[in-house]
Amino acid sequence: MRIDFTPDPQLYPFVSRWFDSSRGRIHYIDEGDGPPILLCHGNPTWSFLYRDIVVALRDRFRCIAPDYLGFGLSERPVGFSYKIDEHARVVGELVDHLSLNGYLTMGQDWGGPIGMAVAVERADRVRGVILGNTWFWPADTWTTKAFSRVMSSPPMQHAILRRNFFVERLIPAGTERRPSAAVMAHYRAVQPNAAARLGVAEMPKQILAARQLLARLAHEVPAKLGAKPALLVWGMKDFAFRPGPTLPRMRETFPDHVLVELPTAKHFIQEDAPEAIAAAIVERFG
Repeated sequence: MRIDFTPDPQLYPFVSRWFDSSRGRIHYIDEGDGPPILLCHGNPTWSFLYRDIVVALRDRFRCIAPDYLGFGLSERPVGFSYKIDEHARVVGELVDHLSLNGYLTMGQDWGGPIGMAVAVERADRVRGVILGNTWFWPADTWTTKAFSRVMSSPPMQHAILRRNFFVERLIPAGTERRPSAAVMAHYRAVQPNAAARLGVAEMPKQILAARQLLARLAHEVPAKLGAKPALLVWGMKDFAFRPGPTLPRMRETFPDHVLVELPTAKHFIQEDAPEAIAAAIVERFG
């Protein structure tokens, strides 16, 4: 299944590019020149989430932002599992296809585990790590486990698939100010029906189902990436990745880190504080 949608060039002023991975055709943008930076989105978003950051950075960095299979403008292949290790495998194929070396990896929400799974396999090619409102270890709080179980239940799966619950409810709840009608239209347009939302519906299940991968990352990220220079950009009003339980582990994992607190930002930090994030990336890695 392909998504028939052309983004507004005023909001998304990028050239769409395509890569035929082993599992299906993925959409990505590759903008600017300079040190490469891989921008990994979470759920239920796509490369559109990074639009303002890419515009701010592309005169200094080469910004690559893929849409995972089942997200954004990428295909929804028949038989694809939408599991996190599968997403990481496909993004890794793109990284190899583009011959990225000395690259920065940025992840928010599920972009953290996916980006880290790609990076630990290519640690010698990773220049630095940027993480915001994310994690890379097995669910260890009752709220996270409860979220996974509730969102995996038949009533909530129905709401996600049939009523686009993640876009309609969680994006407004996870932003400091409700995104404009035009921005919300871009999140809706790439998930037009239940068949297009299978990837979105699978990700909350993966919080518990991907425990084996997350346990491996909990060991391998500190071992293989812990010495890399890191930037932590954190929305301090996030309901999902609250700074108190999460930031100490991040700071311990990356001793050579800079922490930039985004005091009013909620979960979708790229919507709430793109200028501050871009400035922090330039300050740390420019």
